[in-house]
Amino acid sequence: MSDITRIVLTGGISGGHTFPLVAVSRSIRKQLSGNVEFLFIGSKGNFESTAMAEEGIPTQYILTGKWRRYFSFQNLIDLFRLPIGFIQALVKLLFFMPDAVFSKGGSASVPVVLASWVYHIPVLTHDSDAVAGKANRFLARFATRIAVAYPSAHNFFPTDKTVLTGNPVREELLLGDPGRFSKEFGLELDKMVILVLGGSQGAQILNEAILRILPGLLERNIQVVHQTGEKNYETIVASVEAYGLKVGTSGYVPRAFLSATELADVLKVATIVISRAGAGSIAELSAMKKASILVPLASSANDEQRLNAYDVAEIGGALVIEEGNLGQNMFLEKIDELLAHPELRASMGEKLTAFYHPDASDTLASGVIALAQNK
Repeated sequence: MSDITRIVLTGGISGGHTFPLVAVSRSIRKQLSGNVEFLFIGSKGNFESTAMAEEGIPTQYILTGKWRRYFSFQNLIDLFRLPIGFIQALVKLLFFMPDAVFSKGGSASVPVVLASWVYHIPVLTHDSDAVAGKANRFLARFATRIAVAYPSAHNFFPTDKTVLTGNPVREELLLGDPGRFSKEFGLELDKMVILVLGGSQGAQILNEAILRILPGLLERNIQVVHQTGEKNYETIVASVEAYGLKVGTSGYVPRAFLSATELADVLKVATIVISRAGAGSIAELSAMKKASILVPLASSANDEQRLNAYDVAEIGGALVIEEGNLGQNMFLEKIDELLAHPELRASMGEKLTAFYHPDASDTLASGVIALAQNK
């Protein structure tokens, strides 16, 4: 093997897939003292292109498809996209010829893992959720090693090549600065702050529920930082201003998307967090010991967010409200309960740390390196 280790990264189209790739790639760089060359191969999306560019990782895109659980003509189109993506992956891997592949799963990883199997390139696949994704379950037979974040996911994979690692968390999320928060968001440190995270791509139902209770929160002298998602931002701002509230000066600050530094700063000071129940979000909340209300996405694949949320709630690490129960009165009642009881918030934060594995990035990086060196 040459002095430079070559690693291909592949994964889905959300922040939940992309950010762990970033965290693990950083750890690989550290462990190999920079003697590594990366290439991301996957679908073309904002998260992949932006995140990889910031890390200096070249990107190459292929056609990908997914199978929807409802009738859609897109399913027929995607039947043709997959074999084309597979051929594209074969060509791109042939020219780069990595020593190992790290896959975060999702439909975008399927052609790359299959092509890697053809070339006998070892693959480490990581699954983030309490119930394994369909793509990872299918790819299990082609992966060399499989890492899972939840003990329950073990049931979906061969025992002899599966290990529990937890979910990686970006290191910068642990470095929040209250002073920087106050300056960036124009909010006061002596008032309670609620952080609303609708997921990296936003969440329309959760956004609408927040809008309904927003006047009540501001009347309680509570400050709100709200990640709306790019496609919902303008609508949210218009709706808030229709209430007669001025965005940025009323105690309410919406952002289409929070950068890692901004998210770290808000997490540092947030009293509670209202969040979707993606595995990545739960890992980040657990790292910061944040009391939270989880609102699982009802349409998430394999009902994974609901199962994630109730795994956390079972040990007292969060409150869970289903989308169908986001009525104004109940929502405000749950928020008031947490805000009024600091001891409850502290207890929830401590219990949530069961889902934080501080060495997850290093463990996964070591696994990828071991596969590369034993190729």
